[in-house]
Amino acid sequence: MRPLRAGFLAATAVTVLGALTGRERLQWVAKPLMMPLLAADIATSGADIPPPERTLLLGSLGAATVGDVLLIDPDDDRRLIAGASSFAVMQTGYAALWWRRGARPRPEVALPRVAAWAGAAALLRGKAPVLAGPLSAYGATLGTAAVLASDPALAPGAKAVAGLNIPDADPRSRLGLGALLFTVSDGLIVLRRLFAHGERSRRVLEGAILATYGAAQFLLTDPAAHTRR
Repeated sequence: MRPLRAGFLAATAVTVLGALTGRERLQWVAKPLMMPLLAADIATSGADIPPPERTLLLGSLGAATVGDVLLIDPDDDRRLIAGASSFAVMQTGYAALWWRRGARPRPEVALPRVAAWAGAAALLRGKAPVLAGPLSAYGATLGTAAVLASDPALAPGAKAVAGLNIPDADPRSRLGLGALLFTVSDGLIVLRRLFAHGERSRRVLEGAILATYGAAQFLLTDPAAHTRR
């Protein structure tokens, strides 16, 4: 494994530990390093990534870095809304990237995600109406990127089950799993905000949010998945 990606995994582990133990200082040290380490890995990997796609990747990771810093305090709704706006920019960049790679929406992939988005939006309207609009708008960008990342056309040699590529030796086959993990992570944010009231449950859920988020970004930004073919 390349050193910068290993550094990303280390920063993610420290960030998750900070969330699980309630030590916010660990998150302030490690979390802002996560996406820049992935960006530096892309910039120095030597992978033959077309310049427009490299720009989309790096720009998306820049927006994610802003969102990461804003969400170090996940219990501040104003920061949550601002963070969602930053991540919407990131998801829009990812969606544009998958589109450039030839991905297109497919009904069997899109319909389950539309249903999940509608369910989350209904929950937010009922329990946190102030957050419903901004987070539902973000969810639309997340869903769009996830649908495109799950298009089997991105990894023609991979097997697909229920509209999801099964990861294999081809890094492109792991993009759909990365998008799915991102969806799980953001779904847990909604569950934590609406239903987790105890300190322990909030810490455990925050750790799970960050772990799935880190795994998603690790898969989505592998330079080998974006090389020119």
